[in-house]
Amino acid sequence: MKVTIDGQSVEVEPGTTILNAARMIGGDVVPPAMCYYSKLKGSGGKCRCCLVEVSKGSDANPTPMPKLVASCCTTVMDGMEVKSGSSERVSEARKSVTEFLLINHPLDCPICDQAGECDLQNLGFNHGKEATRYQEGRRTFEKIDIGDKIQLHMNRCILCYRCTFVGDQLTPERCHGVMNRGDHAEISTFIQKNIDNEWSGNMIDVCPVGALTDKTFRFKSRVWFTKPMDAHRDCDKCCGKVTLYNFGDEILRVSARKNEYNEVEDFICNTCRFEKKNMSDWTIDGPRKFAKYSVINQNNYSGKMETVEFDTPDQTVLTGRAEDRKAISMINVK
Repeated sequence: MKVTIDGQSVEVEPGTTILNAARMIGGDVVPPAMCYYSKLKGSGGKCRCCLVEVSKGSDANPTPMPKLVASCCTTVMDGMEVKSGSSERVSEARKSVTEFLLINHPLDCPICDQAGECDLQNLGFNHGKEATRYQEGRRTFEKIDIGDKIQLHMNRCILCYRCTFVGDQLTPERCHGVMNRGDHAEISTFIQKNIDNEWSGNMIDVCPVGALTDKTFRFKSRVWFTKPMDAHRDCDKCCGKVTLYNFGDEILRVSARKNEYNEVEDFICNTCRFEKKNMSDWTIDGPRKFAKYSVINQNNYSGKMETVEFDTPDQTVLTGRAEDRKAISMINVK
């Protein structure tokens, strides 16, 4: 089937979604996606970030679709024409969705471990509005440990459901999920349950924001201070192919290798992720190539520290790019 997206055509197999067709083209035509994950069956259709405009349904029925559609859930038709980045309607819709996702999300990028790797940070930079219209109070939750090496910060969660799909499809028995409904919905474990299985660490890799973090890496270093290296080892549980985040000769973090869309290529076990932190445990393949777009690695943040005044006089936060570790210690979030 032939589909045209922002004037660029590609031939795809029947059943291919608009999002995956756009990824075959690449570049600016690819819609952002916060909940869709190609490795997890059933994901997608929840965040609405990937909305596109179908200006021509197909050659058989050229009638345009009246509403914007989620590209991750809509399959292509032969002769379909789609507007992604070139549509003003799509641009306004993505700004609105981004504004909605940021209603409860704390603006703590300066102290968040996910900064530099955060899909929501990139989405906010590209599609966010300069000011907020939200006046109600934000929902807040206490940080909880849902595993011996995983901490859940629900204030940052956007309910993309990726971690629950990992629990369903990778682990032998899922013991966490979404509790309550509407504005009270939250990720939590069942009563007196603890996430303890060999594949639970993959929830950290699939989380698009800083809601699920690696307790062994928290606050040790900024990701842009580390030196990522691809490495492998002979593992009887998983593929053993990982990315090591080194600071000097010390391995601060181990994660699965990810592609340009921040999706894991092969899931790894907890033994490789948490227990193999010596250089002697690994065979180094070489430096990791930066394939994923990030507002950090594209130098879109100014190096100048700025002061932002909030409504309450006792809330002052420093924003901007931290030039060194000393700058990190200056940040104070109320």
